[in-house]
Amino acid sequence: MSDSARDPRRVSPQPEEPETGPGAGPPGTAAVRLGTPTGRWVVLTTVLGSGMALLDSTVVNVALPHIGRDLGADLAALQWTVNAYMLTLAGLILLGGSLGDRYGRRRVFVIGVVWFALASLLCGIAPDAGVLIAARALQGVGGALLTPGSLALLQSVFHPDDRAAAVGAWSGLGGVAAAVGPFVGGWLVDGPGWRWVFLINLPPAALCVLVARRHVPETRDPTARGRFDAAGAALGALTLAAVTYALIAAPDKGLSAWVIVPAVAGVLLGVAFIRTERRRSDPMLPLGIFRVRLFSAVNVVTFFVYAAFSGFFFLSVLQLQVVVGWSALVAGTALLPTTVLMLLLSSRSGRIAQRVGPRVPLTVGPLLCAVGMLLMTRVGRGASYWRDVLPPLVVLGLGMVTLVAPLTATVLASVDVARAGLASGINNAAARAAGLIAVAALPLAAGMGPDAYRDPAAFSGAFDLAMVYCAGALVVGAGLAWWTIREPKPASCHPECAFHCGVSAPPLDPGDAGMGP
Repeated sequence: MSDSARDPRRVSPQPEEPETGPGAGPPGTAAVRLGTPTGRWVVLTTVLGSGMALLDSTVVNVALPHIGRDLGADLAALQWTVNAYMLTLAGLILLGGSLGDRYGRRRVFVIGVVWFALASLLCGIAPDAGVLIAARALQGVGGALLTPGSLALLQSVFHPDDRAAAVGAWSGLGGVAAAVGPFVGGWLVDGPGWRWVFLINLPPAALCVLVARRHVPETRDPTARGRFDAAGAALGALTLAAVTYALIAAPDKGLSAWVIVPAVAGVLLGVAFIRTERRRSDPMLPLGIFRVRLFSAVNVVTFFVYAAFSGFFFLSVLQLQVVVGWSALVAGTALLPTTVLMLLLSSRSGRIAQRVGPRVPLTVGPLLCAVGMLLMTRVGRGASYWRDVLPPLVVLGLGMVTLVAPLTATVLASVDVARAGLASGINNAAARAAGLIAVAALPLAAGMGPDAYRDPAAFSGAFDLAMVYCAGALVVGAGLAWWTIREPKPASCHPECAFHCGVSAPPLDPGDAGMGP
């Protein structure tokens, strides 16, 4: 270990003495103030790292038609281009945070950034779809290290009085990265080419590593003990992989051994995962937390809601390019209203939910989103942006604004304050697993064949049916929220990620657990 890693005071031009006593926060904190040069460097580093992951989650969808044409890939390969990343990210994100607590949060964060950048380089030079899919899976591993690592750095490095502002700045600036993602992706795809959607990650990654090594103090949790739940992480990822493979292979293979065997294996692996987590003293996923009725209910609602969101954003960019005939830039820019509305209005929505409670927003929000998706069935060849595309996207954005902040607040408020970070991580992983299943299952349910995205007429009809299924999932989510969420309003919980506008999962949020005594 380097001298700078052993002594956090040597990495800052203005050393910050670790603070002890009441209000100093958990062990291993450096108590940096936000207004200092070190504090600003820490925020920049975490925004660069998490911003890469947020940007990547939106720009890749825009590039899919061009990737398919350039690499001669069928629809299943495009599904795996999205799902390989979500698979490893969802399977390992709960493990990523605990690695930072044990081995050093800055160290694991930097490893995640470097890993993500190298995988992005491999994506950018991939000669065929198989290499691209493998590289995307490696990208997800890097994302699982850097995404929780960026928030862990903010929690552990900043003085308790400044953590809320630091997390808020990180959330807001990260939201900007997510909002501009589709525009940037479209510009790159139509300009230098789809490979630059991945290669663009290299410069910010290099800057992120340089700043982190020079200016960010190292912290760890000296109380972290026990072995890592590697078996649980592996079984969870393999369960998702087997089920996903069966769903994606079904349109081409039918009810053959290529589908039945992985489907059965997925069920057996899922049973083994639950048994492993139940028996361990320090599991990656403590199953006891699901005994909390409100927590379980909100996670089921999350699953249905984010399954619909992931299916929508995967298919809508294909619809706008394949059927409507727009360029990648126009199609990507067309999706901006949803994320911009979330960026502008999410914090206000959170304050309203604090007053009225979660039940109404978590019922009304999905219903609004369902209306937006049904309106998207009007989008076909010759569609007008102002008449046909913008109205459903605005309705969808307003629905997302209504439900995302209250959903996060309810998850955090449903458990003891010391477990808020864990609860948020589980909720984030549940949403990503839902997206993984949706991207695999929707084309099958809608009758999309391997070459559907090359046939505008066939794709358009299947897209309309897929939007009906997405709307149905949202209605189920709204009904579950209305019938199961009856606890009082979570007035004691104040999420800090108020400006987050990622569309693939709710924000990772420490809630009040990261704020110190």
